[in-house]
Amino acid sequence: MSYYNDKNNYPRRRPGFFSTIAIALISALLGGVIAVALVPSIYGNIQQTPTNQVVLNNGATTPTGNTEGITNFPVAQIAKATGPAVVGIANFRSTGAMFGGSGLTEVGSGSGFIIDAKNGYIVTNNHVITGAEKIVVSLADGRNINAKLVGADKRTDLAVVQIADTLNLTATQQGDSSILQVGEPVVAIGNPGGQEFARSVTTGVISATNRILEIEGEASFNLIQTDAAINPGNSGGPLVNYQGQVIGINSAKNQEQGFEGMGFAIPISDALPTIKQLIEKGYASHPGLNVQIDPRYTAEYASQKGWPAGAYVAKVTLGGPAEKAGIRTADILTKINGKDIKNSLGLTRELFKYKPGDTVTVTVFRDNKTVEVSVTLVEIKSQ
Repeated sequence: MSYYNDKNNYPRRRPGFFSTIAIALISALLGGVIAVALVPSIYGNIQQTPTNQVVLNNGATTPTGNTEGITNFPVAQIAKATGPAVVGIANFRSTGAMFGGSGLTEVGSGSGFIIDAKNGYIVTNNHVITGAEKIVVSLADGRNINAKLVGADKRTDLAVVQIADTLNLTATQQGDSSILQVGEPVVAIGNPGGQEFARSVTTGVISATNRILEIEGEASFNLIQTDAAINPGNSGGPLVNYQGQVIGINSAKNQEQGFEGMGFAIPISDALPTIKQLIEKGYASHPGLNVQIDPRYTAEYASQKGWPAGAYVAKVTLGGPAEKAGIRTADILTKINGKDIKNSLGLTRELFKYKPGDTVTVTVFRDNKTVEVSVTLVEIKSQ
Protein backbone atom coordinates (compact mmCIF):
# COMPACT_ATOMS: atom_id res chain seq x y z
CA MET A 1 0.00 0.00 0.00
CA SER A 2 1.27 3.49 -0.89
CA TYR A 3 1.44 6.31 1.67
CA TYR A 4 0.68 9.91 0.60
CA ASN A 5 1.70 13.25 2.11
CA ASP A 6 -1.45 15.05 3.00
CA LYS A 7 -0.02 18.38 2.02
CA ASN A 8 1.64 17.64 -1.33
CA ASN A 9 -0.21 14.42 -2.30
CA TYR A 10 3.10 12.62 -2.87
CA PRO A 11 3.77 9.11 -1.54
CA ARG A 12 5.33 9.18 1.81
CA ARG A 13 8.26 6.77 2.38
CA ARG A 14 8.75 4.88 5.55
CA PRO A 15 12.24 4.75 7.04
CA GLY A 16 14.49 2.14 5.34
CA PHE A 17 12.46 1.97 2.17
CA PHE A 18 15.49 1.93 -0.22
CA SER A 19 17.32 -0.63 1.84
CA THR A 20 14.29 -2.90 1.79
CA ILE A 21 14.07 -2.71 -2.02
CA ALA A 22 17.77 -3.49 -2.39
CA ILE A 23 17.53 -6.54 -0.13
CA ALA A 24 14.53 -7.81 -2.08
CA LEU A 25 16.30 -7.51 -5.42
CA ILE A 26 19.41 -9.28 -4.18
CA SER A 27 17.31 -12.08 -2.70
CA ALA A 28 15.45 -12.53 -6.02
CA LEU A 29 18.68 -12.77 -7.99
CA LEU A 30 20.19 -15.30 -5.59
CA GLY A 31 17.02 -17.38 -5.66
CA GLY A 32 17.06 -17.51 -9.46
CA VAL A 33 20.68 -18.62 -9.56
CA ILE A 34 20.05 -21.37 -7.00
CA ALA A 35 16.94 -22.57 -8.87
CA VAL A 36 18.82 -22.85 -12.16
CA ALA A 37 21.58 -24.79 -10.46
CA LEU A 38 19.18 -27.18 -8.75
CA VAL A 39 16.73 -27.95 -11.58
CA PRO A 40 19.02 -30.37 -13.49
CA SER A 41 19.70 -32.35 -10.32
CA ILE A 42 15.99 -32.61 -9.58
CA TYR A 43 14.63 -33.37 -13.10
CA GLY A 44 17.69 -34.89 -14.77
CA ASN A 45 19.49 -33.63 -17.87
CA ILE A 46 16.89 -31.52 -19.63
CA GLN A 47 17.39 -30.90 -23.34
CA GLN A 48 15.83 -27.97 -25.09
CA THR A 49 14.97 -30.10 -28.15
CA PRO A 50 14.44 -33.90 -27.98
CA THR A 51 16.81 -35.56 -30.46
CA ASN A 52 15.35 -39.05 -31.10
CA GLN A 53 18.31 -39.61 -33.39
CA VAL A 54 19.15 -43.13 -34.48
CA VAL A 55 22.75 -44.23 -34.21
CA LEU A 56 23.50 -46.42 -37.20
CA ASN A 57 26.34 -48.90 -37.26
CA ASN A 58 29.60 -47.54 -38.63
CA GLY A 59 31.66 -49.16 -41.32
CA ALA A 60 31.50 -49.75 -45.04
CA THR A 61 27.85 -50.74 -44.98
CA THR A 62 24.94 -48.30 -45.01
CA PRO A 63 26.97 -45.31 -43.72
CA THR A 64 25.20 -42.27 -42.32
CA GLY A 65 27.30 -40.06 -44.60
CA ASN A 66 27.63 -36.29 -44.13
CA THR A 67 25.86 -35.16 -40.96
CA GLU A 68 25.30 -31.67 -42.32
CA GLY A 69 21.61 -30.84 -42.15
CA ILE A 70 20.88 -33.99 -40.08
CA THR A 71 17.36 -34.09 -38.67
CA ASN A 72 15.67 -35.54 -35.63
CA PHE A 73 13.65 -37.95 -37.79
CA PRO A 74 14.83 -41.58 -37.51
CA VAL A 75 13.08 -42.68 -40.70
CA ALA A 76 14.79 -39.93 -42.69
CA GLN A 77 18.18 -41.09 -41.44
CA ILE A 78 17.37 -44.74 -42.17
CA ALA A 79 16.22 -43.88 -45.69
CA LYS A 80 19.38 -41.85 -46.29
CA ALA A 81 21.65 -44.61 -45.02
CA THR A 82 19.91 -47.71 -46.39
CA GLY A 83 18.32 -46.29 -49.55
CA PRO A 84 21.53 -46.45 -51.64
CA ALA A 85 21.75 -50.21 -50.95
CA VAL A 86 18.24 -50.85 -52.32
CA VAL A 87 17.94 -51.65 -56.02
CA GLY A 88 15.29 -52.21 -58.64
CA ILE A 89 15.27 -55.50 -60.54
CA ALA A 90 13.68 -55.85 -63.98
CA ASN A 91 12.78 -59.23 -65.50
CA PHE A 92 13.10 -59.43 -69.29
CA ARG A 93 11.81 -62.29 -71.45
CA SER A 94 11.44 -63.04 -75.15
CA THR A 95 8.11 -62.02 -76.63
CA GLY A 96 6.71 -61.86 -80.10
CA ALA A 97 7.22 -58.52 -81.83
CA MET A 98 5.51 -56.82 -84.75
CA PHE A 99 6.29 -57.85 -88.34
CA GLY A 100 7.55 -61.27 -87.30
CA GLY A 101 10.42 -59.99 -85.20
CA SER A 102 11.27 -60.93 -81.65
CA GLY A 103 12.90 -59.26 -78.73
CA LEU A 104 13.22 -59.01 -74.97
CA THR A 105 10.46 -57.24 -73.09
CA GLU A 106 10.25 -56.31 -69.45
CA VAL A 107 7.54 -58.56 -68.04
CA GLY A 108 7.90 -57.73 -64.37
CA SER A 109 9.92 -55.90 -61.79
CA GLY A 110 10.72 -56.03 -58.13
CA SER A 111 13.26 -54.91 -55.58
CA GLY A 112 16.43 -56.19 -53.99
CA PHE A 113 19.22 -55.12 -51.68
CA ILE A 114 22.98 -55.31 -51.85
CA ILE A 115 24.32 -57.82 -49.33
CA ASP A 116 27.97 -57.79 -50.48
CA ALA A 117 29.23 -54.54 -52.02
CA LYS A 118 32.70 -55.83 -52.85
CA ASN A 119 31.42 -58.73 -54.94
CA GLY A 120 28.17 -57.17 -56.16
CA TYR A 121 25.82 -59.75 -54.63
CA ILE A 122 22.16 -58.73 -54.42
CA VAL A 123 19.33 -60.55 -52.62
CA THR A 124 15.78 -60.67 -53.98
CA ASN A 125 12.80 -63.02 -54.20
CA ASN A 126 12.80 -65.98 -56.55
CA HIS A 127 9.44 -64.92 -57.98
CA VAL A 128 10.96 -61.59 -59.05
CA ILE A 129 13.45 -63.25 -61.43
CA THR A 130 11.61 -66.47 -62.37
CA GLY A 131 11.92 -67.20 -66.08
CA ALA A 132 14.13 -64.18 -66.75
CA GLU A 133 16.29 -64.28 -69.86
CA LYS A 134 17.83 -60.96 -68.90
CA ILE A 135 18.03 -59.25 -65.52
CA VAL A 136 18.70 -55.54 -65.18
CA VAL A 137 19.55 -53.92 -61.85
CA SER A 138 18.79 -50.22 -61.29
CA LEU A 139 21.06 -48.53 -58.75
CA ALA A 140 20.36 -45.46 -56.64
CA ASP A 141 22.91 -43.41 -58.61
CA GLY A 142 20.99 -43.96 -61.86
CA ARG A 143 23.08 -46.76 -63.33
CA ASN A 144 21.27 -49.66 -65.04
CA ILE A 145 23.49 -52.74 -65.06
CA ASN A 146 22.95 -56.22 -66.49
CA ALA A 147 23.08 -58.87 -63.77
CA LYS A 148 23.67 -62.60 -63.79
CA LEU A 149 21.71 -65.10 -61.74
CA VAL A 150 23.94 -66.66 -59.08
CA GLY A 151 21.32 -69.01 -57.68
CA ALA A 152 17.61 -69.28 -56.97
CA ASP A 153 15.43 -71.46 -54.79
CA LYS A 154 11.68 -71.67 -55.31
CA ARG A 155 11.23 -73.65 -52.08
CA THR A 156 12.22 -70.57 -50.07
CA ASP A 157 11.40 -67.91 -52.69
CA LEU A 158 14.95 -66.56 -52.43
CA ALA A 159 17.43 -65.63 -55.14
CA VAL A 160 20.83 -63.96 -55.48
CA VAL A 161 21.97 -62.00 -58.53
CA GLN A 162 25.34 -60.37 -59.15
CA ILE A 163 26.57 -57.27 -60.97
CA ALA A 164 30.13 -56.85 -62.21
CA ASP A 165 30.32 -53.07 -61.82
CA THR A 166 30.85 -52.64 -58.06
CA LEU A 167 31.99 -49.02 -58.11
CA ASN A 168 30.71 -47.08 -55.09
CA LEU A 169 28.30 -49.79 -54.01
CA THR A 170 26.86 -49.73 -50.49
CA ALA A 171 25.73 -52.91 -48.72
CA THR A 172 23.08 -53.29 -46.07
CA GLN A 173 23.68 -54.37 -42.51
CA GLN A 174 21.91 -57.54 -41.39
CA GLY A 175 20.02 -57.61 -38.09
CA ASP A 176 18.70 -60.44 -35.93
CA SER A 177 15.08 -61.26 -36.75
CA SER A 178 14.88 -63.82 -33.93
CA ILE A 179 14.63 -61.06 -31.30
CA LEU A 180 11.90 -58.96 -32.91
CA GLN A 181 9.14 -57.62 -30.69
CA VAL A 182 5.54 -57.01 -31.70
CA GLY A 183 5.03 -53.26 -31.95
CA GLU A 184 8.66 -52.56 -32.87
CA PRO A 185 8.87 -49.82 -35.53
CA VAL A 186 10.14 -50.79 -38.99
CA VAL A 187 10.77 -49.22 -42.39
CA ALA A 188 10.13 -50.84 -45.79
CA ILE A 189 12.11 -49.63 -48.81
CA GLY A 190 11.50 -50.75 -52.37
CA ASN A 191 10.22 -50.03 -55.87
CA PRO A 192 6.43 -50.41 -55.80
CA GLY A 193 5.17 -50.08 -59.35
CA GLY A 194 8.65 -50.12 -60.85
CA GLN A 195 11.45 -47.64 -61.38
CA GLU A 196 9.07 -44.67 -61.45
CA PHE A 197 8.63 -45.04 -57.69
CA ALA A 198 12.13 -46.28 -56.88
CA ARG A 199 13.20 -46.50 -53.24
CA SER A 200 9.82 -45.55 -51.84
CA VAL A 201 9.85 -45.51 -48.04
CA THR A 202 6.93 -46.68 -45.90
CA THR A 203 6.79 -47.08 -42.15
CA GLY A 204 4.92 -49.21 -39.68
CA VAL A 205 5.42 -51.71 -36.91
CA ILE A 206 5.89 -55.43 -36.45
CA SER A 207 2.25 -56.49 -36.32
CA ALA A 208 3.03 -60.12 -35.52
CA THR A 209 5.66 -62.83 -35.89
CA ASN A 210 5.44 -66.53 -36.77
CA ARG A 211 2.73 -66.05 -39.40
CA ILE A 212 2.09 -68.86 -41.89
CA LEU A 213 1.06 -68.25 -45.50
CA GLU A 214 0.10 -71.12 -47.77
CA ILE A 215 2.20 -69.79 -50.66
CA GLU A 216 5.04 -71.77 -52.21
CA GLY A 217 8.30 -70.41 -50.86
CA GLU A 218 6.81 -68.26 -48.13
CA ALA A 219 5.24 -71.38 -46.58
CA SER A 220 8.75 -72.55 -45.66
CA PHE A 221 9.08 -69.80 -43.05
CA ASN A 222 7.36 -68.34 -40.04
CA LEU A 223 6.87 -64.88 -41.51
CA ILE A 224 6.97 -61.36 -40.10
CA GLN A 225 3.70 -59.45 -40.43
CA THR A 226 3.85 -55.66 -40.75
CA ASP A 227 1.45 -52.81 -41.43
CA ALA A 228 4.12 -50.90 -43.38
CA ALA A 229 2.72 -50.56 -46.91
CA ILE A 230 3.92 -53.45 -49.11
CA ASN A 231 2.84 -53.21 -52.75
CA PRO A 232 3.61 -55.02 -56.02
CA GLY A 233 7.23 -54.22 -56.79
CA ASN A 234 8.27 -54.20 -53.12
CA SER A 235 9.03 -57.92 -53.34
CA GLY A 236 12.66 -58.61 -52.54
CA GLY A 237 13.25 -55.27 -50.84
CA PRO A 238 14.37 -54.92 -47.23
CA LEU A 239 12.35 -54.48 -44.07
CA VAL A 240 14.60 -52.44 -41.78
CA ASN A 241 14.60 -51.80 -38.03
CA TYR A 242 15.35 -48.47 -36.36
CA GLN A 243 19.04 -49.37 -36.12
CA GLY A 244 19.20 -49.39 -39.91
CA GLN A 245 19.53 -53.19 -40.05
CA VAL A 246 17.69 -55.49 -42.44
CA ILE A 247 15.45 -57.82 -40.44
CA GLY A 248 13.23 -59.10 -43.23
CA ILE A 249 12.76 -59.54 -46.98
CA ASN A 250 9.42 -58.13 -48.14
CA SER A 251 7.65 -60.89 -50.03
CA ALA A 252 3.85 -60.82 -49.91
CA LYS A 253 0.74 -58.96 -48.87
CA ASN A 254 -2.88 -59.82 -48.20
CA GLN A 255 -4.81 -58.50 -51.19
CA GLU A 256 -8.25 -59.69 -50.12
CA GLN A 257 -10.91 -57.03 -50.39
CA GLY A 258 -11.44 -55.23 -47.11
CA PHE A 259 -7.96 -55.99 -45.76
CA GLU A 260 -5.31 -53.29 -45.40
CA GLY A 261 -1.90 -53.08 -43.82
CA MET A 262 -1.10 -56.80 -43.93
CA GLY A 263 2.31 -57.24 -45.50
CA PHE A 264 4.66 -60.14 -44.89
CA ALA A 265 8.44 -60.55 -44.89
CA ILE A 266 10.81 -63.50 -44.70
CA PRO A 267 12.89 -63.22 -41.49
CA ILE A 268 16.49 -62.44 -42.44
CA SER A 269 17.99 -64.80 -39.83
CA ASP A 270 16.04 -67.71 -41.35
CA ALA A 271 16.89 -66.67 -44.91
CA LEU A 272 20.67 -66.21 -44.49
CA PRO A 273 21.61 -69.93 -44.53
CA THR A 274 19.91 -70.35 -47.90
CA ILE A 275 21.39 -67.08 -49.22
CA LYS A 276 24.88 -68.24 -48.25
CA GLN A 277 24.34 -71.55 -50.02
CA LEU A 278 23.20 -69.80 -53.18
CA ILE A 279 26.32 -67.62 -53.15
CA GLU A 280 28.77 -70.39 -52.28
CA LYS A 281 27.33 -73.28 -54.31
CA GLY A 282 24.93 -71.73 -56.80
CA TYR A 283 22.09 -73.76 -55.37
CA ALA A 284 20.40 -74.46 -52.04
CA SER A 285 20.13 -77.91 -50.53
CA HIS A 286 17.21 -79.03 -48.39
CA PRO A 287 16.21 -82.25 -46.64
CA GLY A 288 13.74 -84.43 -48.52
CA LEU A 289 11.88 -87.73 -48.65
CA ASN A 290 12.18 -88.22 -52.43
CA VAL A 291 8.44 -88.29 -52.99
CA GLN A 292 6.12 -86.23 -55.16
CA ILE A 293 3.14 -84.67 -53.36
CA ASP A 294 -0.17 -83.85 -55.04
CA PRO A 295 -1.11 -80.27 -54.00
CA ARG A 296 -4.74 -80.87 -55.01
CA TYR A 297 -5.29 -82.94 -51.88
CA THR A 298 -6.94 -80.39 -49.61
CA ALA A 299 -8.50 -80.53 -46.17
CA GLU A 300 -11.94 -80.13 -47.78
CA TYR A 301 -11.36 -83.09 -50.09
CA ALA A 302 -10.02 -85.18 -47.22
CA SER A 303 -13.10 -84.37 -45.14
CA GLN A 304 -15.41 -85.50 -47.94
CA LYS A 305 -13.56 -88.81 -48.10
CA GLY A 306 -13.41 -89.22 -44.37
CA TRP A 307 -9.62 -89.16 -44.48
CA PRO A 308 -7.23 -87.05 -42.39
CA ALA A 309 -5.62 -83.85 -43.64
CA GLY A 310 -2.06 -84.31 -44.81
CA ALA A 311 0.26 -84.61 -47.81
CA TYR A 312 -0.92 -87.05 -50.49
CA VAL A 313 1.91 -89.08 -52.06
CA ALA A 314 1.54 -89.07 -55.85
CA LYS A 315 4.85 -90.81 -56.61
CA VAL A 316 7.72 -92.42 -54.74
CA THR A 317 11.25 -92.25 -56.16
CA LEU A 318 12.68 -95.72 -56.70
CA GLY A 319 15.53 -96.44 -54.34
CA GLY A 320 14.88 -93.28 -52.35
CA PRO A 321 14.61 -93.08 -48.56
CA ALA A 322 10.81 -93.04 -48.58
CA GLU A 323 10.59 -96.23 -50.62
CA LYS A 324 13.19 -97.90 -48.42
CA ALA A 325 11.11 -96.95 -45.37
CA GLY A 326 7.98 -98.50 -46.90
CA ILE A 327 6.11 -95.36 -48.00
CA ARG A 328 3.89 -96.01 -51.04
CA THR A 329 1.93 -94.11 -53.67
CA ALA A 330 -1.48 -92.96 -52.34
CA ASP A 331 -0.20 -92.80 -48.75
CA ILE A 332 -1.18 -89.72 -46.78
CA LEU A 333 1.61 -88.27 -44.64
CA THR A 334 0.02 -86.76 -41.54
CA LYS A 335 2.90 -86.10 -39.11
CA ILE A 336 6.67 -85.58 -38.94
CA ASN A 337 8.09 -86.40 -35.51
CA GLY A 338 4.63 -85.93 -34.03
CA LYS A 339 3.98 -82.53 -35.66
CA ASP A 340 0.76 -82.37 -37.69
CA ILE A 341 0.98 -82.00 -41.46
CA LYS A 342 -2.05 -80.29 -43.02
CA ASN A 343 -1.01 -80.16 -46.69
CA SER A 344 1.94 -80.31 -49.08
CA LEU A 345 3.29 -76.91 -48.03
CA GLY A 346 3.03 -77.92 -44.40
CA LEU A 347 5.18 -80.98 -45.16
CA THR A 348 7.86 -78.78 -46.71
CA ARG A 349 7.80 -76.35 -43.79
CA GLU A 350 8.19 -79.17 -41.26
CA LEU A 351 10.98 -80.91 -43.19
CA PHE A 352 12.93 -77.65 -43.40
CA LYS A 353 13.44 -77.82 -39.65
CA TYR A 354 15.91 -80.65 -40.26
CA LYS A 355 19.06 -81.28 -42.27
CA PRO A 356 19.99 -83.90 -44.88
CA GLY A 357 21.07 -87.00 -43.02
CA ASP A 358 18.67 -86.51 -40.11
CA THR A 359 16.28 -89.38 -39.32
CA VAL A 360 12.61 -88.54 -38.69
CA THR A 361 9.50 -90.51 -37.83
CA VAL A 362 6.76 -90.15 -40.44
CA THR A 363 3.14 -90.96 -39.58
CA VAL A 364 1.31 -92.48 -42.55
CA PHE A 365 -2.42 -93.00 -43.15
CA ARG A 366 -3.05 -96.02 -45.41
CA ASP A 367 -6.12 -98.25 -45.87
CA ASN A 368 -7.88 -96.55 -42.95
CA LYS A 369 -4.97 -97.38 -40.67
CA THR A 370 -2.11 -95.33 -39.24
CA VAL A 371 1.47 -96.56 -39.24
CA GLU A 372 4.80 -94.95 -38.37
CA VAL A 373 7.99 -95.35 -40.36
CA SER A 374 11.54 -94.10 -39.83
CA VAL A 375 13.07 -92.18 -42.75
CA THR A 376 16.60 -90.79 -43.21
CA LEU A 377 16.34 -87.51 -45.10
CA VAL A 378 18.39 -86.94 -48.24
CA GLU A 379 19.67 -83.77 -49.90
CA ILE A 380 17.42 -82.14 -52.48
CA LYS A 381 18.94 -79.38 -54.56
CA SER A 382 17.05 -76.26 -55.54
CA GLN A 383 15.90 -76.12 -59.13
